[in-house]
Amino acid sequence: MNGFVLIDKPSEWTSRDVCNKLRHLLHVDKTGHTGTLDPFATGLLIVSVNKATKAGIYIEEDEKEYIAELELGKKTSTGDVTGEVILEKNPSILKVEDIKKILSSFVGEQEQIPPMTSAIHYQGVKLYELAHQGVEVQRKPRKIDIKSIELVDFSSNIITFKCLVSKGTYIRALAEDIASKLGEVGYLKSLRRLSIGAFKIEDAKKMEDVKENNIIETRYILKKYLREYQLDEKQSKRAYNGASLILPCSEKELLLISSDNVAIAIYEKDNEKYICKRGLW
Repeated sequence: MNGFVLIDKPSEWTSRDVCNKLRHLLHVDKTGHTGTLDPFATGLLIVSVNKATKAGIYIEEDEKEYIAELELGKKTSTGDVTGEVILEKNPSILKVEDIKKILSSFVGEQEQIPPMTSAIHYQGVKLYELAHQGVEVQRKPRKIDIKSIELVDFSSNIITFKCLVSKGTYIRALAEDIASKLGEVGYLKSLRRLSIGAFKIEDAKKMEDVKENNIIETRYILKKYLREYQLDEKQSKRAYNGASLILPCSEKELLLISSDNVAIAIYEKDNEKYICKRGLW
């Protein structure tokens, strides 16, 4: 029972809460998540099961789509709805055309300073742990890419926008930056993840509806990222033992499928041979 489960994460659950619950519900030994969602956020969370936890990194690298609500007029200590209001300012009267123009100005590659409430490590300690202690440190900007961003709605000082972004993009930081560029203050009121790469929220299951047959086999997820190579019986035995293989391929990485159609491992090209990078058995 190795593979992935697409979950519609409920609000107030941490990503780890979801993993722990699924481990119990599905009676499996190990679970992991690909791409953390904050407790207040909802939406698509892809959970890996058993041996598939070794392959979650491929999904984590993919672009993600969100729909978010930015409330103007208040600034919070965390940049989102979970923090304390630290500043209030009556919003100006904004035009939809001006909001659309500001949103479009964020499209493209840029640098973003991670929020103190992120899980990035600083000298061995997660930033959010320092933030809980009232400590703020200087953070290095990180390169991100806003693929697209569009206005969905604007009413009662709430800007609802949809965005497609690269890995490592913090939507709460983006929301605060949007407010700042509008000459306002604001915070992220709600956040919902709609997709991770080719995987959509419409295909996700609610926690209460998850069953064992909802586990998607590892190969059917990874085939979207890696070329599959079918092995014969002799090659399969070598791959199960982690031995190197000579294969008639040029790809840097391959997803090796056994003679009985099981995803065995991810192999990486090293000169004339392919060597085992991640075992999936």
